[in-house]
Amino acid sequence: MLLAMQLERVFIIKSKDGELRLPDPNPGWEPETVKEFLANTYPELVTANVSAPKIVNDTYEIRFESVLGTKG
Repeated sequence: MLLAMQLERVFIIKSKDGELRLPDPNPGWEPETVKEFLANTYPELVTANVSAPKIVNDTYEIRFESVLGTKG
């Protein structure tokens, strides 16, 4: 018998101190909307990209990849 279950979404921000795992603020939102919402608290997300989701240990992980530019 197959069981269907909804996986918990977790958003991951890579920081200088490691990875910060954040719970889903609203399961109905698209990942880009979550990024915009969290950017108020985490300004590094303003220029971040949303990576392809992965399923890891029964969680649906979405990473925000920082885009670092260089001057000159």
